[in-house]
Amino acid sequence: MKKYFYLILFCFSACIDPYEVEVAQGPQYLTIDGTITSQAQVHRIRLTRGDTYGSVFQGLIRPVLGATVIVRDNFGNITFLTESQVNQGYYDTPANFAAVIGRAYTLQIQLVDGKVYTSFPETVNPSPPIKNLSYQSKRIPVEGEINDASGVQLIVDLDDPADQNNFYYYRNSEATYVLEARPDLYTTPPPERQPAPKDCCFVCYQTETTGNQAFYLTSDDNFNGLSTKLVAGFISDNGRRFVNTYRIDLRQLNVSQEAYRFLRLVKQQSEISGSVFDPPPANIRGNIISLDDPEEVVLGYFIAAGESQKRVYIKNSALDFVQNKAIIPDDCRTVAGAKISPPSDWNPTD
Repeated sequence: MKKYFYLILFCFSACIDPYEVEVAQGPQYLTIDGTITSQAQVHRIRLTRGDTYGSVFQGLIRPVLGATVIVRDNFGNITFLTESQVNQGYYDTPANFAAVIGRAYTLQIQLVDGKVYTSFPETVNPSPPIKNLSYQSKRIPVEGEINDASGVQLIVDLDDPADQNNFYYYRNSEATYVLEARPDLYTTPPPERQPAPKDCCFVCYQTETTGNQAFYLTSDDNFNGLSTKLVAGFISDNGRRFVNTYRIDLRQLNVSQEAYRFLRLVKQQSEISGSVFDPPPANIRGNIISLDDPEEVVLGYFIAAGESQKRVYIKNSALDFVQNKAIIPDDCRTVAGAKISPPSDWNPTD
């Protein structure tokens, strides 16, 4: 009887046909992400289209190629951006481009299909200098883990001007740190796994770009015209960054009130915890519209801001807590991007 029972069960299971789910293709919204500042450097505008969902649930982000991208100020000066040949979807200003304080800038885009998009004007407000940039260790308890996560918190000393309402947005610039390795522990690849110590190299210099794990922005509503300290950034400790010395430039952008509101909404949505009390996620409209179809949804925001920077060297000896050192049992030059020589302006005694 047991054999008959399994035979009948097998027959029923063999007759089940898979159900093919067909989901309509989601809208492919044009997304624009870019900032120009008063700092003379290459400024980048990124154009993409994102699939929110589809029949195969791929969620692809596609670069927009072949566009004509310009930045125009309120005096009629036009700057053409060049399409990057290395990073698809990125459009770069000339290397010495700097937005002028007090001027208003508009981003204009024409796609290969002829559609034209423009931003609303953004006025460049001056950013006061950062008086001092300090740092401190920060431990972060992790649920279910014995060891805490950790990192370094960046703290800004600032004299806020009293003659204007300011909106500060902080971003990390490119960072460089001393990368320590143990080539004397090198072993041959499997299956042999035999000790084969190398003579070089124990110390390299690693350059990276680390974005903040959260949005650091604030308005001066509570400290207008006063001196204040602000938490302006956080760099996570991965067991390599703070073994010796870590250098970073912090960027302080004084954005417009409209840009601040947009960034604050993005921050609120990115911090949704997943509880029933969270507001429902939604597309946050930016400052860019289609001239061909004003009802078209365009995502992203074009920011024009005054910028000031401050550099800090973070010393391992000044930190209260760091992660256990991540051992690299090989020549440090095998790590992608690592170089044996420091940058020409490397000066930890500053």
